[in-house]
Amino acid sequence: MNSPTDPRAFLYRDGQLSPDEAQALAASALSRAEDGELYLQYRKSEAFGFDDGRLKTASYDTHSGFGLRAVSGETTAFAHANELSADAIRRATETMALIDPATGPKAAPPRATNRHLYTAADPLDLVPFADKVNLCQTIDAAARARDPRVSQVSVSLMGSWQVVEIVRPDGFIATDVRPLVRLNVSIVVEQNGRRETGTHGLGGRYLYADLFEPETWNRAIDMALAQAVVNLDSVAAPAGEMTVLLGPGWPGILLHEAIGHGLEGDFNRKGTSAFSGRIGERVAAPGVTVVDDGSIMDRRGSLSIDDEGTPTQENVLIEDGILKGYIHDRLNARLMGVAPTGNGRRESFAHAPMPRMTNTFMRGGSDDPAELLSRVKTGIFAKSFGGGQVDIVSGKFVFSCTEAYRIENGKLGAPIKGATLIGDGPTCLTKVKGIGNDFALDEGVGMCGKGGQSVPAGVGQPTLLVEGLTVGGTAV
Repeated sequence: MNSPTDPRAFLYRDGQLSPDEAQALAASALSRAEDGELYLQYRKSEAFGFDDGRLKTASYDTHSGFGLRAVSGETTAFAHANELSADAIRRATETMALIDPATGPKAAPPRATNRHLYTAADPLDLVPFADKVNLCQTIDAAARARDPRVSQVSVSLMGSWQVVEIVRPDGFIATDVRPLVRLNVSIVVEQNGRRETGTHGLGGRYLYADLFEPETWNRAIDMALAQAVVNLDSVAAPAGEMTVLLGPGWPGILLHEAIGHGLEGDFNRKGTSAFSGRIGERVAAPGVTVVDDGSIMDRRGSLSIDDEGTPTQENVLIEDGILKGYIHDRLNARLMGVAPTGNGRRESFAHAPMPRMTNTFMRGGSDDPAELLSRVKTGIFAKSFGGGQVDIVSGKFVFSCTEAYRIENGKLGAPIKGATLIGDGPTCLTKVKGIGNDFALDEGVGMCGKGGQSVPAGVGQPTLLVEGLTVGGTAV
């Protein structure tokens, strides 16, 4: 613990708490509980915002703290503080004393793992401040030089590095060191008085070096600019029930929101999900396989261990259209009589864990995307999505398209603007008529919100042909 290169030193650096004290305090505070942990966290983050040819914002933040949780039955006691000290943890134990003593056996600790899905290096300190600002400035200049119609460029660069440690009363200790970086480029083009926007972002659990590669940020410029230019020629979106072709990669956000949340254990334990009590039933068209996998190297939604210490893993939720299972944290898994799946996640030490997705996607099929397009007589191709809203109980969703096209007689037609997709997740799954062989994960920009907490997440899918979706349009 004396090595300055040991990431755990950030948790125990001020002499106010030692590893032995943390272990002893967790054992004492949680002695009455069936399950629980002491969660320690140190995090630092930075963000740069470059707009209108100037650096508009630059922020740097560090914070640390602990969350102490005791669980007995369905009851949870939770206390937290933004201070890593033995005294603060002792004060938090008063809350734990309010919980009813456990009457059943103590929960077993998570299985141990030495797997590391990403580097422990700190991306923030490896690149000088001036180089980060220069990258934003270089992207701005390069984007403006691409096309005379470019009127505005916005670049954001973000990075964070955190150390977390889970200390359990049974002696189990697990530590994870988590980097995360992200680059976003937004471009506004103007032509004949019309202005349109295109955006592209990428990132993951790796270092800034990947984002500084010219081929990486040049592609971000090209993708954002292409989307903006396409939208200059967009026409009003049609409305009505029609066939929709969904593009690969990021459009998997629809799957994440409309279906993924409904497969989280807490909603199913309480019977409030459209998928509750349906394991073993057909819930989707043949060929539809939905997976949540937090163990994919370097991905934004990946974790070596979840925030309860359980190693992440591949979880097949729907296989060939049949519902196989849900994703769980420890509490919901225990109450439902199944094993935790490595999906206990929390935004920070100030939040209790809950079942959350990691990287959620639909596996690829065998259909040629071009052949899927040729099947559509009249419909739309949704290449990219923006925001959306979902009701988890019913699965009903509304998603806006940021880049979409009409399909006429099996060929792409004019780009359209103002299209929204309306439907419900369970029904949508049964209307899948074709699954492309071009599976792709998104490029690392997703954030997932639930219960007031936000965590990084990944999505993905192949090209999908879906019949009978309602399209909300702007054409009169």
